[in-house]
Amino acid sequence: MSTLAPLRLLREPWNASEGNQSNATVGASSGWCQGLDIPNELFLALGLVSLVENLLVVAAILKNRNLHSPTYYFICCLAVSDMLVSISNLSEMLFMLLLEHGVLVMRPSIVRHMDNVIDMLICSSVVSSLSFLGVIAVDRYITIFYALRYHSIMTLQRAVVTMASVWLASTISSTVLITYYHSNTILLCLIGFFLFMLVLMLVLYIHMFTLARHHLHSISSQQKPPPAHRGGSLKGAVTLTILLGVFFICWGPFFFHLILIVTCPTNPFCTCFFSYFNLFLILIICNSVIDPLIYAFRSQELRRTLREVVTCSW
Repeated sequence: MSTLAPLRLLREPWNASEGNQSNATVGASSGWCQGLDIPNELFLALGLVSLVENLLVVAAILKNRNLHSPTYYFICCLAVSDMLVSISNLSEMLFMLLLEHGVLVMRPSIVRHMDNVIDMLICSSVVSSLSFLGVIAVDRYITIFYALRYHSIMTLQRAVVTMASVWLASTISSTVLITYYHSNTILLCLIGFFLFMLVLMLVLYIHMFTLARHHLHSISSQQKPPPAHRGGSLKGAVTLTILLGVFFICWGPFFFHLILIVTCPTNPFCTCFFSYFNLFLILIICNSVIDPLIYAFRSQELRRTLREVVTCSW
């Protein structure tokens, strides 16, 4: 019986002949190349934790009027993107368990359709997460370098247009990816987008830290306390850098997996790397679990509001 598998379309290379794939798989089927057997319960547990955490972040931002700003709206959208990963993972696990135990009987065509829907949710969360990380980085950059003009540059209307554009682009791109998954061009576009966003954020963060370090050095040489907005901007830059580092560690192996699918689909070493696909999925879900913890520990206002939400102090 066919079962659901998240991103099954990207699990194995499709541009290799069946014979070559079989030979490569046989050559990598021994020893540590057998991959990891990750229980479904672990996927379920991480998905539930991530879902609850990100729901709390969204609730806290909606509850506290002090957090009703473009920056926190973008963070809220990033939390929603992480929730998509959790929801798709929980849905996939639920259908798998129901199918395996015979509780749910579905035609193979319907199962494939459900699989495509879940794949679209995951792909949409990939694109939207990357996009909102980039948007948040640009927003922080404007806060630091154009502090006096920030509210005239990043208006609420522009923030809403930006969020709507990201969600629309994510939906369209995920649909195209699933529809034309067999095309290397589509994969290269996805990989190129990932690399572009990483370079963009790295350039912005390096520039922000360079200015902040220079500014703090000038202040310390004059023996004056640093302005509050500069200290807050530096703290925000540190938070976003942590988010970027976590995202790269958690999503990097998956995108490296995609690169290997394009460059060496039949190589035994690449095939060995493919066998750890479930581990890459665990890392993706871990990213959704870690992000809310970073928000809570790095933002005092959000941490206080999260405490109020948890204790129902509305």
